[in-house]
Amino acid sequence: MKATILIVDDDEEIRTQMKWALTGDYSILIAGDRTEALEQFQTGDPQAVLLDLGLPPRPNDPEEGLATLSALLALDPGAKVIIVSGQGEKENALRAVGAGAYDFLCKPVDTGELQLVLRRCLYLNGLEREFRSLQQNLKPKVFEGMMASSPEMHSIFDMIRKVAKSSAPVLVLGESGTGKEMVARAIHRQSDRRAKPFVAINCSAIPENLIESELFGHEKGSFTGADKQRKGLIEGAEDGTLFLDEIGDLPAAIQVKLLRFLQDKRLHRVGGREEIQIDTRIVAATNADLKQSIADGKFREDLYFRLAVVVLSLPALRQRAGDAVALARDFLVRYAAENGRKDLVFAPEALHAIASHSWPGNVRELQNRIQRAAIMADGNRIRINDMELPAAPPGITLREAREALERGLLQRALATHSGKITAAAKELGISRPTFYELMDKLGLEKVE
Repeated sequence: MKATILIVDDDEEIRTQMKWALTGDYSILIAGDRTEALEQFQTGDPQAVLLDLGLPPRPNDPEEGLATLSALLALDPGAKVIIVSGQGEKENALRAVGAGAYDFLCKPVDTGELQLVLRRCLYLNGLEREFRSLQQNLKPKVFEGMMASSPEMHSIFDMIRKVAKSSAPVLVLGESGTGKEMVARAIHRQSDRRAKPFVAINCSAIPENLIESELFGHEKGSFTGADKQRKGLIEGAEDGTLFLDEIGDLPAAIQVKLLRFLQDKRLHRVGGREEIQIDTRIVAATNADLKQSIADGKFREDLYFRLAVVVLSLPALRQRAGDAVALARDFLVRYAAENGRKDLVFAPEALHAIASHSWPGNVRELQNRIQRAAIMADGNRIRINDMELPAAPPGITLREAREALERGLLQRALATHSGKITAAAKELGISRPTFYELMDKLGLEKVE
């Protein structure tokens, strides 16, 4: 498809000459004044504009042409406007370049020079449009309260949608602060159990002598202080979801009893003889290495396999390209509003530091640091010291940024289409050979 060029000149003869010189290679739009130029620019979406500075109603004055340039850049700050001026207007042409014009050519225009400048201009325009498109595709999306633009988290969102349709136990793995409880709640809200209770318990926070009663309930008189019958959390989450956080800290005796419940959906309260049938879905989570715990004799292998029908491994924040900055912006909006400081913004070096930090505490650490910064920052800018972060290393190049965006898009498309190159290429609007070329350039493994 031919690129579109808009020629803006009040001299009909010059417009005609330039049109005939370019028609073979480009689609041409014509305008003779500012109003017509803006209309053509908005409706025709030209990739470049050739603009004369002397336009009516003041053709002998550059101000109307400069005003047209300003109006075009207001509509699109990335617009490529080439000034076409007489030899005596060179100073004004340079003034226009300073105001945002891409380049200038002197009249009479040399056709060869014009073609060269246009090719260079259109190449740059194409790169910039592609980059903006990549950025648009990687804008963060919110799923069940979780914000992410990274393909790693979008893959997790897809898995949540799938696993929510069943009642199978789910094991959520991930470092502290990665959002394991949010994932458990998302599974519940996406399921048919959403109208029923969601109950959460931290297995490491309850004393060993109380956790059995907490989970399974007890009968009156079953132990000192049991002055009445009490349902446990499993019964409390009937027809809903029970989230067992830090499952690796569950005592051995309770592991046995939980295994029995998972096998037949039946339980006995502490001190009770009646067997009670309960339909409660179990979602468990841990930041520990359960396989190592099994090897060390601390966790039952049979319970592990009962819990791990589906395993969701959450990526650390440092593995989620671009998500730290997006999350930081979202947290800042929230905490700035809470503290009556809606004018707060991040200084550029602060955003760079956020993107570069390893975030050992993951999303929870990021949230805490932004909350603190929204309180402690002087003025309306949050700086590195406000978040108590180390200074970031030197910035990445535009090429590195573009490659990171391309890699993310390709990985997400492959994940969406189970590694099928043809379908992934179609989603991205590129050919299969181009997709393979990008994979080779970015060092991605071929899966088809």
